[in-house]
Amino acid sequence: MIDMGNTTVDDVGIIELPQVRTEGHGAIVFYEESPSLPFSPKRLFYLYDIPAGESRGAHAHKECHQLLVAVSGSFEVEIDDGNSQSRFSLSQPTQGLHIPPGVWAAEVNFSGGAICLVLASEEHMESDYIRTMEEFKAWKSK
Repeated sequence: MIDMGNTTVDDVGIIELPQVRTEGHGAIVFYEESPSLPFSPKRLFYLYDIPAGESRGAHAHKECHQLLVAVSGSFEVEIDDGNSQSRFSLSQPTQGLHIPPGVWAAEVNFSGGAICLVLASEEHMESDYIRTMEEFKAWKSK
């Protein structure tokens, strides 16, 4: 079992999602259980109607994995493991960003009309959230 307090920005990464495109009929992106996603989703939600340039998120999870997908428009994700930071740009509905537990994430710079789909490994549980950077750094140093 992974010690989630030891996850780093190197554990965050883009996962290509399967796509089927048919000439003249568009495309479909789907999720089926796969070794490419290191968790089975228990919850799905999406963020929408966020004003252009605004931010969301800015928290970490103790146990919950997330996969973020820009199903429309674009946004960036700033991540932090308490020592290192990185940034990912999401604008393709065929790419998801896997954020494991123990990594701080903030979704920023939403384009107008952007929709962020989130698949989560756990049902919502407030006790799983770390909502301040001070609390996050203390949790990581345990």
